[in-house]
Amino acid sequence: MTQNTYANSLEGLQQRLPKHVDAWTAEPQDRIFDRKTIFSYINGGAEVYKAYNMRECLSRRYTAPNRPFIILDVFDMGSSQDAFGVFTHDTDGEVIDVGQNARLRPGWLSFWKDRYFISIYAEEETKATEKALKEIAGQVAAAIPKEGTKPGILARLPLEGLQSDSIRYLHHPIVLNYHYYLSDENILSISAETEVALAAYQVGNQEARLLLVYYPEPEKAMQSQVSFLKHYLPDADSTGAALLEDGKWAAVKRKKQLLTIVLDADSRELADRLLKSVQ
Repeated sequence: MTQNTYANSLEGLQQRLPKHVDAWTAEPQDRIFDRKTIFSYINGGAEVYKAYNMRECLSRRYTAPNRPFIILDVFDMGSSQDAFGVFTHDTDGEVIDVGQNARLRPGWLSFWKDRYFISIYAEEETKATEKALKEIAGQVAAAIPKEGTKPGILARLPLEGLQSDSIRYLHHPIVLNYHYYLSDENILSISAETEVALAAYQVGNQEARLLLVYYPEPEKAMQSQVSFLKHYLPDADSTGAALLEDGKWAAVKRKKQLLTIVLDADSRELADRLLKSVQ
């Protein structure tokens, strides 16, 4: 899809967004930001949206007499996979039934639907603002006609012991290092062409992290496996596993285009179990 198509689509959605909610009324003019101007709007966090291929952001401000303001931000991420991905960057909060996988925290509600990520923020948390956040969210979700599909790589995550709220989807090393620091260098060659899933596991009283990286071709996966062993697991045995100084186990295995990495496993048995369980 072209940039103009994305712009027209967001413009169409803009006409269906709520203009009045309870005591709040939308200001006359919305603001639109692209991949460059978003840095002037979001101080310090714009890089995350750019890492998920953000196309545009529409920002609408609601005001009411003697009440905190509310800001609605609608991010067009270009695909439902990237909308889901940027949503997983922060999954704290209470799960509520609006859009897809909505989360409610004090003064902030977020969810994804289709290729859009929606963030609704209140200047101050009150019962009235919480009600308004939910009402705005419901109307925005209703204005987006279809739901999105999650990234296909998630289907490869083993279900046993999976901590679902820990799932992160990404394809940028900056985002990976935010959730799990590997290296200052991009030792796994993560790029826009790779799909990455990171998740926490608990099996019995043992824990581990699982990192899946899917590459466009097997050769790239092989090169990344060699790089990971060289820079992160130089003491790995012939099976690709190593006991680290902190007493945790790490391991790596490749099958064609998929690289499977176990991190921070409490035992070698758990590391082996996770490696064998990946689809």
